[in-house]
Amino acid sequence: MAKKSFDVQVFTKLCKACGICVSLCPKNVFDRAADGKAVVARPEECIGCVTCEMHCPDFCVEVTEREAE
Repeated sequence: MAKKSFDVQVFTKLCKACGICVSLCPKNVFDRAADGKAVVARPEECIGCVTCEMHCPDFCVEVTEREAE
């Protein structure tokens, strides 16, 4: 069985740079930009747990499963 892949998107206009997604991600998918906002640095590491999406107070993180190739 192939490993599932996920797309992670941060809507930076909504992000208030709280850092919750950065601190809660078990796979260290996110980094912080110079302005403190979250950026997706290692999308290939995402396991699709959606912890970032569920805990974001501004609903600016979205995780979707990629279609199998």
